[in-house]
Amino acid sequence: MEPNPLPDLMGRRVVVPGGTGAVGEGVVRRYLAAGADVVVPTRSERRSSEFRALLGTAEAERLHVVVHDYTTFAGAEDLMDQTAHHLGGVDDVVAPIGGWWAGGPLSAITEQDWGDAFVGLASTHIAVLRAALPRMNRTGAYSVVVGDSASFPVPGSGLVSMEQAAVLMMQRVAAVESGDSRRIFALTLGPVRTRDVEGDPTWISSDQVGAAAVALSASTAQSDIVPLHGADEVTDLLRTIRAAERS
Repeated sequence: MEPNPLPDLMGRRVVVPGGTGAVGEGVVRRYLAAGADVVVPTRSERRSSEFRALLGTAEAERLHVVVHDYTTFAGAEDLMDQTAHHLGGVDDVVAPIGGWWAGGPLSAITEQDWGDAFVGLASTHIAVLRAALPRMNRTGAYSVVVGDSASFPVPGSGLVSMEQAAVLMMQRVAAVESGDSRRIFALTLGPVRTRDVEGDPTWISSDQVGAAAVALSASTAQSDIVPLHGADEVTDLLRTIRAAERS
């Protein structure tokens, strides 16, 4: 992807639950580079320290890593309230929440598998969405990050496919219910190059996922499902947004 000037998001307050993950890292880096204040909740002091060390000192004054359990309804409400209290509001949310599960066929899953890989993650997504939307600035954007497994069955990882499909439908329903009052996106990803996975050069990188999220935040684009499977699709998205803003 050719370099593109980042929008100026100075003063924007962005919450990135899941930001300490490998995909989330690229999202956090891009929002910081664009000038935003970025809140990244994590559930342990160790993870907080590791993430600060990973990002280094650049823009450290605008990175707010907080130890907080945002995975419940009450926890997500408190996270948004605390963000609004300390930063004066919430403008954008990007939610790369979740991980991979490859525990075998659906016929062999355990109740623990079901709770961890489906119920827990889906509950966290809806908890964050319902807490964030009423508190967000109406010009901001809510972007949920899902994988292609939301639309294509993955044998042996069926709980991931089911959970991601539920999250994708959450975005679709929330977008319809919100109408023009909220901008709600689903960034649907293929394989991603991250700090943990070198991957193929044709794969999208975590930084490019971040670039797409930043561009949507800065734009006036309306709710949509945004496929991001490689650098070309990111370039096309940025070009489309720039053209729309000039017209």
